[in-house]
Amino acid sequence: MSVICIANQKGGVGKTTTAAALAQGLSEHNKRVLLVDWDPQASLTISFGFTPDNLKLTCYDVLTSTIRNNGSRSIRDVTLPTSNPGIDLVPANIELSQAQLDLVNALTRELMLKEMLQPVRKAYDFILVDCLPSLSLMTINALSAADSVLIPLQADFLAMKGLALLLSTIIRVQERINPALEILGILFTMTNARTLHSREVIEVTKRAFGDRIRVFETTIPTSVRFKEAPAAGMSILTYAPRSDGAEAYRLFTEEVLHEKS
Repeated sequence: MSVICIANQKGGVGKTTTAAALAQGLSEHNKRVLLVDWDPQASLTISFGFTPDNLKLTCYDVLTSTIRNNGSRSIRDVTLPTSNPGIDLVPANIELSQAQLDLVNALTRELMLKEMLQPVRKAYDFILVDCLPSLSLMTINALSAADSVLIPLQADFLAMKGLALLLSTIIRVQERINPALEILGILFTMTNARTLHSREVIEVTKRAFGDRIRVFETTIPTSVRFKEAPAAGMSILTYAPRSDGAEAYRLFTEEVLHEKS
């Protein structure tokens, strides 16, 4: 079983799209996947057809129970089945925005998510945690709970500039909290192979980090389908299964499985 945290403090780089597509791709290889929406914007929850405001229980209820150590809510209590029988979802809504304040004074505050996930670790082949776009205590929790971290990165120089800060945070977590944490790799998203800019960003990143961090060979192209799929409550692999984006995520899934085998 593997817990993969999908993280980047910059928004709009494809974290949620990658989480949904990777889950679908893994399920096509007969892997059982739990998705954890760890973002108050609840984009992953919406992407699977749920309305956050209508949910009675979310991951925030489990978090508050874990902080208070009262055992009133388990992650099993809030897990929802999706339209794919191989994928379950731990949903979120705007209430999760309170979590940062709740965690500040919590004992072992960096380990709350790890404790939350413990009861279901053996029930799934993969647990994917979709992080919020920040380097807050919430993201530290995700890094502390994970076996590896996947970094989606837009093929853009401005997006690349924040990579060093994220890597610095990962190193601190490795040193102080989770020495077993590995960097699964960097996945380039929103690429356009026809533009010199995209090609240069990928090349510069490989030169700067490639000797220490894997840069996945698969790159994810820019496509309007990626915006349409969440509105339909589907991943790109379900919504447009023969599109270039879906095929790219299938190739990426194979790279992840090879890495984890």
